[in-house]
Amino acid sequence: MAFPRSLSEGYRRYRRDHCVEDRGRFEQLASLGQAPTALVIACCDARVQPQTIFDAEPGALFVIRNVANLVPPFEESGRYHGTSAAIEYAVLHLKVPHVIVLGHSHCGGIAAYRENRHKDAAENGFISEWMSILDAAEELPETAEAGADDQRKMEIAGIRLSLANLRSFRPLSERAAEGCLSLHGAHYDIATGTLSVLDETGNRLVAVGEA
Repeated sequence: MAFPRSLSEGYRRYRRDHCVEDRGRFEQLASLGQAPTALVIACCDARVQPQTIFDAEPGALFVIRNVANLVPPFEESGRYHGTSAAIEYAVLHLKVPHVIVLGHSHCGGIAAYRENRHKDAAENGFISEWMSILDAAEELPETAEAGADDQRKMEIAGIRLSLANLRSFRPLSERAAEGCLSLHGAHYDIATGTLSVLDETGNRLVAVGEA
C-alpha cells in the first residue's frame, strides 16, 4: 500500500512554507540541542495537538502522548516504562521548568474506562490494563466544578491523578521542592477551543483569560 498521498502533499507544503522560513531555527536546534520550555503530557487523540494549541515554535515543547494523557505511579518493577522514561529524560536531562498534564473533552480513553471499568481487564487487552491506572481516582475528592457531567468529572480526575503520580517520582518532587519545577493541569475543549487550567486548591478548572 502506497504512502498516504495527503501526507506526502502535506510534507511538500511544509518544506515549501516552513522549512525555508525556519531554517535558521532548525540549524540551531540541530547544532545546540533542545531546551524546551515545558514537558506536555497529552492524549494521543488526533484532535488534540499541543504544538498547535500553544502556538509553539519548533523545540519549545517536549511532548509525551499516550491514551488519556495518564501518568503511571512510579515503580521499578517490570521492563517497559515508556511514559516514565520520557518524564525522567525531560526532567533530569533537559531540566524543563514546567510539566503540564493536558487533558481534553470527549476523550475516548476515558469513555472506554467508564464503560468497561467493572469488566475483566483481560477481556479488553492493552487499553483496559493501561486505563486501570484510573482506578486510584476513586480515592480523590470529587471535582468542585458545578454542572460537570460524569465524563468531564473523570477527565478532570485523570488530570489530578496524573499530577499526584508525577509527585511520586522522587527526582521530580525534589526539583519541585527546590523551586526548579512547576506542575500544571490543563483541559482543552475540542468543540470550543477553550483551554482551562486546574486550580488544585479549589479543585476546579478556570478558563485561560478568566483568572
